[in-house]
Amino acid sequence: MPLNFARTALLLAALTGIFVAVGGLVGGKGGMIVAFIVALGMNLFSLWGSDKMVLGMYGAREVDRGSGGEFFRIVEHLAQQAGLPMPRVYVMDNPQPNAFATGRGPSSAAVCASTGLLEMLTPEEVAGVMAHELAHVKNRDTLTMALAASIGGAISMLAQWLQFSALFGGNRSNGHSNWLGTLVAILVAPFAAMLVQMAISRSREYQADRLGAMICGQPLWLASALTKIEGYAHQIRNEPAEAAPATAHLFIINPLSGEGMDNLFSTHPNTANRIAELEQMAAEWGRDGRQAGAAPAGNARGPWG
Repeated sequence: MPLNFARTALLLAALTGIFVAVGGLVGGKGGMIVAFIVALGMNLFSLWGSDKMVLGMYGAREVDRGSGGEFFRIVEHLAQQAGLPMPRVYVMDNPQPNAFATGRGPSSAAVCASTGLLEMLTPEEVAGVMAHELAHVKNRDTLTMALAASIGGAISMLAQWLQFSALFGGNRSNGHSNWLGTLVAILVAPFAAMLVQMAISRSREYQADRLGAMICGQPLWLASALTKIEGYAHQIRNEPAEAAPATAHLFIINPLSGEGMDNLFSTHPNTANRIAELEQMAAEWGRDGRQAGAAPAGNARGPWG
């Protein structure tokens, strides 16, 4: 765990460094100072407001024991299994089956599933997905991922503004060196931020899969859910995610259109590789892949309503 925190701190420092470097390329020493102050402000904002921002971005609504039906009860049972405080439970009206977790830590966590996920998956598969999300909460990944989304998105927005400024001659009086700095900021900074952001996400998905399987007691539930979600995710467009791609790494499966590959340019590990690891985990546990003491999450009618 200490190694995990050290790697996370290094990755977040790299994102902040990229943002400060872009400020320096465009505005010199003064630009670096301004960018550093802005980066600190974004980090503080992410600490206290990132969960509300993300949930609002996706139009998520909070549900309780009465309105959340079996879905709420599944999350409640899994939180007890994981030894976690009960998180806030949200549903977003989105046909793409997907889910994410957010919040500063276990005491302020929120989990969110789409209506598409709740309608297409069995209760056992929903349990596998939500156990994965609670694993992120237990590992305190949610804060790291929110910080990465905040800073990575700011770098992308700054690059877009610089591109707009360059097209309309905003730097014409600043000389050749500033043009070069602007070009580097436009082309290199977003790419570097994307790589760092993906490294944060990809390194944690496998860990959350393994811990999630232990929380729900059945790796094949999550493996089956990933198979279904992968099959639908790139057929059904997620408009809020397309409008805010810096949040893509928050989801259990990449919500953006296009095929995912297990390389530096993917926000998530290859789904087939994740499924293979879960199947191997189930094989090691026993014939039916069930951990001792695991109980079914629900019945066949589905976890919603």
